[in-house]
Amino acid sequence: MWKSIFRISFILILLQWINTAKGQDLIYLADDDSASWVGPCPQQDIFDILTREKLKAPSIPSRKARAIILPLIAFTPATALQLGAGASVSWTIGKKRRTKLSAGSVQVLWTTEKQLISYIRTHMFFNDNKWSLLTDWRWYLFRLPTYGLGTGSTTNIPLVKDLPGTANEPVSYEGGRFPMKYNWIKVHNTLFIALAGNLYAGLGFHLDHYYDIKDEKLNLDSSTKVITPHFAYCARHGFNYLKYTASGVSFNLAWDTRDNIINPYRGSYAGLSYQYNLTYLGSDRPGSRLWAEFRTYIGLSRRSHRHLLALRTFGCFKTSGELPYLNLMSAGFDPVNSSGRGYVQGRWRGDDFIYGEAEYRFPISACSGIVGGVLFANATTASNRDMHDPLFRSIRPGAGFGLRIMVGKADRTNLLIDFGLGYLSQGLYLQAQEVY
Repeated sequence: MWKSIFRISFILILLQWINTAKGQDLIYLADDDSASWVGPCPQQDIFDILTREKLKAPSIPSRKARAIILPLIAFTPATALQLGAGASVSWTIGKKRRTKLSAGSVQVLWTTEKQLISYIRTHMFFNDNKWSLLTDWRWYLFRLPTYGLGTGSTTNIPLVKDLPGTANEPVSYEGGRFPMKYNWIKVHNTLFIALAGNLYAGLGFHLDHYYDIKDEKLNLDSSTKVITPHFAYCARHGFNYLKYTASGVSFNLAWDTRDNIINPYRGSYAGLSYQYNLTYLGSDRPGSRLWAEFRTYIGLSRRSHRHLLALRTFGCFKTSGELPYLNLMSAGFDPVNSSGRGYVQGRWRGDDFIYGEAEYRFPISACSGIVGGVLFANATTASNRDMHDPLFRSIRPGAGFGLRIMVGKADRTNLLIDFGLGYLSQGLYLQAQEVY
């Protein structure tokens, strides 16, 4: 399988080199937010081909909202086949021309695994970028396996002391894959104020409520009790294994020089967030965690801004108290659900979690710019404090390739088709807007 990825990667790089060589004088050069065009081939999107519209170079977005609404037929390893509808929306708030583009996405999906996935996510910049607001609202009726904590051994379930009803009875602690069903309501809002230039400070409210949790392998009624990692964690850390809530406030700093929040061609982003869950806000247990993230975009061509290297790393660390099991950071549950390509969502989870990723992005259709390609590689490490398994004892790599199809040239919205390969795992991923 790895040999197949290397072969396909080589073909994609060769196509990119050939197209760049053929179309050197047909790609645009942009040194600011407006585009200066070299030659007769401006950026196009798929709707230019479908509707045969007259081609125009994209300019600074107008004050009007732009929405791309599509029926969705997608697949991920966690959800299997997805059917539904979604929209990618962009707009500008306020009268000042320097106000950054705001963006959002809406989706409602039903899957063949009998899941409902619905969410609204937005990142809004208000007039002159003095204020910005991040929102993430979700309602999931979810089915997802869990594998315990850490990136080490699969047999990583800690012993539960004084388990009721187990006196003089055998207890089985098994490793591997543990199917779960649960419902999840998420309401996250963070309001930022500009301090100076591209530096922002913000205050947030975060609510995560998990209910109707069914740990399908858990069996406390048989002669041999079967214990799962979710149940063991809840028993050791004082949570009800059928439902729990994390609710608290966060203090945030962000530095953002990206030229576009949907699909950056240049700039960087750094974020720091400290969240504290409080019982008087509804949290079952008090606890806190620290989130740190950095992204940067490095141009590799003066003639094509779609030819670049994108880098991202983030870490999430439990700093005090207790956090619910499903609220611990895991692969694919970062704010944009895009980490860990090559693995099923939730495959790696931990008290502490560090992730890094590099993505090489390049145009394939050099003249129109409609089709692009990516090669990516990532690495994940997570800890299991109950089993004394620290960060970096085990690191799980992933790699793959993908295609990008431009569907909204004005705000740079792409459709993404990625194939990833991980440790004893693989997956196909389809979505709108860039991974990061």
